[in-house]
Amino acid sequence: MSVAYFNGDYLPLEEVRISPLDRGFLFGDAVYEVIPSYAGEFFLLGPHLERLERSLAAIRLPSPLSRGEWAERLVELLRRNAAGPGHDLGIYLQVTRGVAPRDHAFPAEGAPTVFAMASPIRPLSDAVRSGGIAAITTPDHRWGRCDIKATTLLPNVLARQLASEADAMEAILLREGRVIEGAASNVFAQFGDTLVTPPLQDALLPGVTRALVLDLARECGLQVVERELDEAELRGADEIWLTSSTREILPVSRLDGEPVGAGVPGPGWRAVHAAYQIAKLEEVQRREEGTA
Repeated sequence: MSVAYFNGDYLPLEEVRISPLDRGFLFGDAVYEVIPSYAGEFFLLGPHLERLERSLAAIRLPSPLSRGEWAERLVELLRRNAAGPGHDLGIYLQVTRGVAPRDHAFPAEGAPTVFAMASPIRPLSDAVRSGGIAAITTPDHRWGRCDIKATTLLPNVLARQLASEADAMEAILLREGRVIEGAASNVFAQFGDTLVTPPLQDALLPGVTRALVLDLARECGLQVVERELDEAELRGADEIWLTSSTREILPVSRLDGEPVGAGVPGPGWRAVHAAYQIAKLEEVQRREEGTA
């Protein structure tokens, strides 16, 4: 049975109860993080907690816990969900402005609601490793502050549903002919030895995995450029990758039904994906040794 963390207590997920007056439920007045763990050890926990703090500050919600307190409670949540060798988990953490009478303005008083749960992380299948995934493009109808990891995700949900109906795994969002990001991922396009990704801005999320992949790509000998990427360029890319915390680096082999490059995962993706696996193992080892 999965164990959740809810407002200071650990209890079975099925027993968690949220008030209908919670502002996260009524308004989406909340932020969240998804933090991966491998073999019972968190991966990139520090950067995820830093981003949580930025999101909370952006919506003017004081963090209910210090960074050390967050880490302590999340580590305990992993332990209670029996994480260990061969048991990789993603922790979903959400903080809302709490329970209050329904009014758009912030309540004068009240405590935030804190909820966290664990879900399995599935490794990439052999089919994805050898054949890649399909993606579609669709207009970006989201709000202007997508750099905040807010729970108001209805446009993302609709975009992913379009992808699902097209037998694709992800939707790549476009604004005025420019690539922004995926519905739940950051986007990279490779042209020869150059890897291009849109620069950080209010319109896209500063992905934790994105930042690591940029470093790993440089180490693998790619020239990394953060600049605007237009739709026509994307369609002509040799390789397209999508990154996220629990799906890591996905190779896109088909875009809107057309092959990307050779139509299979390319050498750039293979090199950086392999480097990512090494980085995971090294961090797990450091944490086990108490040096992280």
